[in-house]
This record gives sequence, C-alpha cells and structure tokens, in this order.
Amino acid sequence: MIIYHGSENIVEKPQYGYGRTNNDYGRGFYCTKELELAKEWACGDNRDGWANRYELDDSDLKVLNLNEEPYNILNWLAVLADNRTYWQNGSISFEAKKYLRDVFLIDISEYDVIIGYRADDSYFSFAQDFVSGVISLQKLSKAMRLGKLGEQIVLKSRKAFDNLTFIDNIVAPSEIYFPERSKRDSDARRDYRKIRDEGVDIQELFMIDIMREGIANGDSRLSL
Repeated sequence: MIIYHGSENIVEKPQYGYGRTNNDYGRGFYCTKELELAKEWACGDNRDGWANRYELDDSDLKVLNLNEEPYNILNWLAVLADNRTYWQNGSISFEAKKYLRDVFLIDISEYDVIIGYRADDSYFSFAQDFVSGVISLQKLSKAMRLGKLGEQIVLKSRKAFDNLTFIDNIVAPSEIYFPERSKRDSDARRDYRKIRDEGVDIQELFMIDIMREGIANGDSRLSL
C-alpha cells in the first residue's frame, strides 16, 4: 500500500508513540492514499510543506476499516467522541456522546491500522450538529461525502511502524495547496448548508430517536 503523510517537514522515520492523544483516532501516524490531499494537509498553516511517500506492508497487519461493513457511521462517530476533547454543550450532546460510546464504540486498541473518515474542522462541525440534534443521520451521511473528503489511514501499533518504508517526498507549495484546502472546506460548508436546510422526511433518524428506541449495531436503519 502506498500512502502519504502531509507535513511541513520531511519525515523519513516516523516515531512510534508520538502525536496528540486527542486526534480523531488517538495517538498515531496519520496518512492518506491521496497525494493531492496530503499536499493540502501539509500546507495547513499557509507554509510550504511536503507529501512524504511511504510503502506500508499490511499483509500481516490487523486493519480496522470503519467505512466497510459491518461498521456504520455511528461507529466512526463513537470513536471520534471518545478521542476528541472539544464538543458543543447544550441540547442532548452530553447524553448523546455517552450513548454513542456505550453502544457503538469499538475497541481499537487491538488493531495495527485504522481506516476511516478524517474529521477536518468542517466535517467535525457536521458531526457535532448531528450529536446535538440539529440534523438527521441521513443528512450526516450525505454531508460526510461532501468535498471529496477521502479516507485517512492511521498507523497505531509498533508493528505497523516497523512495516513502513520511506520512499521519497514531494514538495507542496503553499501558494497552490493552501487555497485548495480552503476551497475544499468552504465548498463543503456551502453544500452542507443546502443539505441542512432541506425539508425533513418523517422517516429520518435523529440522535434522540436512536437513544429513545435503543438502536444499536445491526439495525437495518443504520445502513445508509
């Protein structure tokens, strides 16, 4: 598997055990299969960066892909709620986060690699709107497909780091990729507002419905 890590630095040997614990999937090395996306991530502070390219031998790694069956978007959201420290207060958010963790949280500690959505600022705000009851599960699912978000691939275990081989790096000029990143975010927010303001179908599921009805993994209504 060829993967890329966007950074302001050339990272030939990523170090296991470093990184922030409150990232989407906790501490780990965050990558993508998309070169152009890595270049955008590298220029997040409007400075030139690098897309570091690696080969990952995943043949003997235990991989959790949250975007494949039998998992659903609430499994991803539960992992996010368990790791991200800042969430909106008020409405039903506190109880909703607890329900997500209690019912949908997956033990990710046994996996070497995790694949799932990346919660950039705009997408994290969409998730918060769902948790606080502003939008339905159906609208959240549509919103997460906006802006060609792509997947992130996160190395979690020492074994995964040992299976990673640095190939080279590709420059990411900020004058090109910082505007691209900003445009992706603004386009996603614009399209999200259209989805949010659409009429509501009475069959749509809101967070309060999921909690009230005790909906859990395996419910056909979660297959969107």
